[in-house]
Amino acid sequence: MLAIKTTTPEETACVGEKLGALLRAGDVVCLNGDLGAGKTRFAQGVARGMEVAGPVTSPTFTLINEYQGRLPLYHMDFYRLEDALALEDLGYEEYFYGNGATVIEWAERVAELLPEVRLDVFIDRIDRSPESEDVRKITFVPYGEGMTGLIEELMDLVCAGD
Repeated sequence: MLAIKTTTPEETACVGEKLGALLRAGDVVCLNGDLGAGKTRFAQGVARGMEVAGPVTSPTFTLINEYQGRLPLYHMDFYRLEDALALEDLGYEEYFYGNGATVIEWAERVAELLPEVRLDVFIDRIDRSPESEDVRKITFVPYGEGMTGLIEELMDLVCAGD
C-alpha cells in the first residue's frame, strides 16, 4: 500500500498522470472518494499519462466515455447507477478484460462485479478548512500480483514533494 499527499488539484492530476503512463491493457483502476474529492481530476491525469488528446470529462450521465491514447481508456462513472445488474447490459466484461485500461469512479457501487486483479485508489480530503481544501491523501491498494508490481513502479516515479 502506498499513500501520497497532494496539495493542489494539479498535483492530484500529476499523480494520476504518472499512473496512467504505467497502465497496460486489461488494467482496472477503481477510484473511491466523496463528492468533490478529486476522482475526475485524477482520471484526467491518468488520461494525460495515457497520451489521450483533448478534454476528458466525467461520464456521470453516459456511464462510460471511451478515449483513444497509446491504448484505449474506458472512463466509467457509476454514481447514478441504480444497481450492479445494470452493468450487464453495458457489456462491462468487454471493458474490464479488453484491450484498454479502465478507470472507474464510484467503483464501490459495483463491488461484486469488479475483477479480482485491480488497483483501488482512495482519495480523501485531509482537512476541510478553507486554507487546506485542496489537500488530499491518495492511497493505493493493489489486488493481485500485477497490481503490486504497478505500485512498485509508481513508487519509483513519485518523489518526495510530488
